Amino acid sequence: MTGLRLTVLGSATPYASVDNPCSGYLISSGDTRLWADAGSGTLARLQRYARLDEVDAIWISHLHADHSADLLTAYYAALYADLRLAAPIPLYGPPGIAERLAHYLTNGPRRSPVESAFAIHELHDGHQARVGALTLTSAAVAHGIPAFAVRVEADGRSLVYSGDTAPCASLTRLAEGCDVLLCEAESDRAPAEDEQVHHTPEDTGDTATAARAARLIVTHVGRSLTPPQAVARASARFAGPVDYAAPGAAFEIPLSPAGR
Repeated sequence: MTGLRLTVLGSATPYASVDNPCSGYLISSGDTRLWADAGSGTLARLQRYARLDEVDAIWISHLHADHSADLLTAYYAALYADLRLAAPIPLYGPPGIAERLAHYLTNGPRRSPVESAFAIHELHDGHQARVGALTLTSAAVAHGIPAFAVRVEADGRSLVYSGDTAPCASLTRLAEGCDVLLCEAESDRAPAEDEQVHHTPEDTGDTATAARAARLIVTHVGRSLTPPQAVARASARFAGPVDYAAPGAAFEIPLSPAGR
C-alpha cells in the first residue's frame, strides 16, 4: 500500500513551450501507472518515468489537441517501433475517440488499425473503471464539447483532475472531500456566463472550497498569467495549500492516517 503519486508531464496551454509540454500527468500507485491526458510533448516526458508499454492505461479528458495530440505518436510507437505490446493499451476517452484517431492516422484506402494499439473504452457521465491499483470515476463537465473530469482513488486516497471545464456542479460533486484537486486555471477573467468554458484562478479556489478539497494544485495556466499570479489568486479563495503543476513536479498523496 503506497497511496498515490502525481507526476506532472506538462501543463502548458494551448501549445507547448520550450520547457513545458501541454497537458499530461502520470498518476501512479505501486506498480500501476496511468497516463492522464496526452497533450503535445508529453510522450517524450513520459519516457523519463516509464516506457509506453509499461503504462497500464491512458485516460483522455477531451479531444482538443493540447490534451490528446500525442496519442498519434503513441500509436506509431505502439505498433511500428521498438515496443512489443502484450495487448492493446486500454484507452479511456470521450465518445468518438476511435474514429477521430483513425481519421487523422489513415492516409490511404484502408482505415488505420487504431484498435491494434488501443483497447478503447468510451467515457460517459458516471463511468467507472479499475486499472490495477487505481479506481477511476469520470464525470461529464462543461467545456462546450464532450469533456470529462476524473477521480482517481487508491489506498484510501483521492486525486481529482478537472480536465478543461467551466465551474460546474458535476466537478464539485466529483471532487467532494478529495485529498488533491488538480484544477485548470486557463482564463485570466471570466467571460459572459454563456461563453465560459474554463476556470479562472479564483474559480479554482471556489471549486476547491465548495468541494472541501484538502489541497489544490492549479494547472493549465493561461499565457496571460504567471504561475505565481495564478497561485496567489486561487489562494485568495481557498484556505488550504495551493501549488502549481510545474513540469516535472511530483506530488505524493500518502496513505490515510489510521482512523480517517
